[in-house]
Amino acid sequence: MATTLPEPAPATVGAAELLQDLYGGYAALRATAPVQRITGPDGLPFWLVTRYQDVRELLTDPRLSLDRRNAVPGNYRGLALPPALDANLLNMDPPDHTRIRRLVSQAFTPRRIEQLRAPIQRTADELLDRIEPLGRADLVADYAGPFPIAVICDLLGVAAEDRRDFRAWTDAIITPDPAQPQQAKAAVAGMLEFFARLIARKRAEPGDDLLAAMITARDEGDRLSEDELTSLAFLILFAGYENTVQLIGNSVLALLDHPEQLAELRCDPALLPAAVEELTRYDTPAPLAIRRFPLEDVTVGEVTIPAGETVLLALGSANRDPGHYDRPDRLDLHRQDSAHLSLGHGIHYCIGAPLARMETGIALAALLRRFPGLALDVPRDSLRWRPSIRARGLLALPVRF
Repeated sequence: MATTLPEPAPATVGAAELLQDLYGGYAALRATAPVQRITGPDGLPFWLVTRYQDVRELLTDPRLSLDRRNAVPGNYRGLALPPALDANLLNMDPPDHTRIRRLVSQAFTPRRIEQLRAPIQRTADELLDRIEPLGRADLVADYAGPFPIAVICDLLGVAAEDRRDFRAWTDAIITPDPAQPQQAKAAVAGMLEFFARLIARKRAEPGDDLLAAMITARDEGDRLSEDELTSLAFLILFAGYENTVQLIGNSVLALLDHPEQLAELRCDPALLPAAVEELTRYDTPAPLAIRRFPLEDVTVGEVTIPAGETVLLALGSANRDPGHYDRPDRLDLHRQDSAHLSLGHGIHYCIGAPLARMETGIALAALLRRFPGLALDVPRDSLRWRPSIRARGLLALPVRF
């Protein structure tokens, strides 16, 4: 029997307005309609939840499923991927999620992450060596972009000669060009082929890297299937690149916008861990958590969200909620309430969080140490953001030093 959905309720702020003023739009929604069903950029509706307490509670609510099979037709459902790329942690509920995460955790160990510290530092220094003689650079294209690609390839054991233009692939998937719909399909096909060949090579020639460790991971005879391996490799590359490149760019801009905080961080490198947390809260690269689908009608505040309709939890809004944070729109590297939701909460907390923190800290420290005269090379109001409500990042960040 077909399900008839009601028309989307009028929005105080719609998706188009959020693209123009993300945090201003979130503030308006928190104040007037903290749970709102709006129409997204693709014309499909979703429920947007914007207050900190609601977002935090729903991140751990077992009534909200990540499995697309629990969605009703006519709502936003996220990226459409082939099964070989879709069997990852972002699309699973327990017990499947529990099983996969347990196996991945055997390979994604603190020791393996710590082993990457020296290569990460070397990558940062090499990239800065290239741009230093120029006196100016686009920090997105020349530093924040290639930096996480090199790190993820080192983590997965991708040889230098086998590295592809992952940035073009991820850009085509996250912000597809409506005029060229085949680009996204070609990107998905290219990534699928690449990872299938890479896994086959790792089986034949195992090494001391994360992908080889995932291939050999066992739990009482259980192991990852071929689709699970391919999907997890895709997720690690996709999320590891996408979020880190944007976080580095967003963080540098935030520090340039707050010169007193930048000067203090330069004078006291011990502030770096706290700075990374505050910068991640202040301008998160992932404003929305992965879409969820209620298994039953769920009441949030005064609004009841019907079963199966798409729910998006606004992490970026929660991180700026004055009901939880003191002066949340202010960057404060000494903030005592800097705990944020940018990396999730509960069983779906980002498994790569320690690596993301390490990468961001090393990238920022190397940049600030090398270029004490770092400054914007264009007017501040000329900077442009990616046209996506799911990914918060600059298209370019021209600087001089």
